[in-house]
Amino acid sequence: MWTYREMAKSKTTGKRKKAKKSTEPFMLQPLLWMRSWLLRGILGLIAAIFALVVLYSFINPPTTLTIVHESRRLGGVDRQWASMNDIAPVMARSVVAAEDANFCRHWGFDMHAIRQVIDEGSSRGASTLSQQVAKNVFLWQGRSWVRKAAEAALTPLIETVWSKRRILEIYLNVAEFDEGVFGVNAAAFRYFRTTPDKLTPRQAALLAAVLPNPKERNAASPSAFLMRRGASIQNGAALIARDGRAECFE
Repeated sequence: MWTYREMAKSKTTGKRKKAKKSTEPFMLQPLLWMRSWLLRGILGLIAAIFALVVLYSFINPPTTLTIVHESRRLGGVDRQWASMNDIAPVMARSVVAAEDANFCRHWGFDMHAIRQVIDEGSSRGASTLSQQVAKNVFLWQGRSWVRKAAEAALTPLIETVWSKRRILEIYLNVAEFDEGVFGVNAAAFRYFRTTPDKLTPRQAALLAAVLPNPKERNAASPSAFLMRRGASIQNGAALIARDGRAECFE
């Protein structure tokens, strides 16, 4: 039989155990609340991006993070939107020839180009125009794995919702052609004092040639390298017009 002291001790221990157990749910509640709101935030962000992709299929993106950043840094940028109907077809073909010759034949990722880069052990990129649009319109510049992962997730969505012609149209209007000069409309006037619908094959090729490094290349005063690069792009634009690789956007 238990003595009075043993019974009192047993009751006290039991109360302590119950009290300890009763505090555990309260300790977990903040963590569960944080996890719930984090999940809601992620789902909300995904829904917002999906809505923007759908919206931009018929409404022109008003700006991008890169344009905002450059505008603050430079005190303003030069940019005027031009629809595809107001851009010379040779300009569109030149950009495709320079940046993504198989644009009409892939679903957002050029697996042949990716395998070629891997086999060569090259450091050059294999980004398609669709990937570049995903980066330029919705993301930020840089080479972080987070940005690349977001780009890889966005690209198939863009390819599904937008037509190839729309992808190319947006690319031509958000790409940087010179420091603070965004879009082919501003670039055509800056370099050649003309409008994008009147660009010649040579002018279009030179504009496409500056795209990988617009802050250090000048289409109006091309170096020997840029002239060779422009001539190669001009030939490539003519080739994709002949072999059908421009059919998806013309």
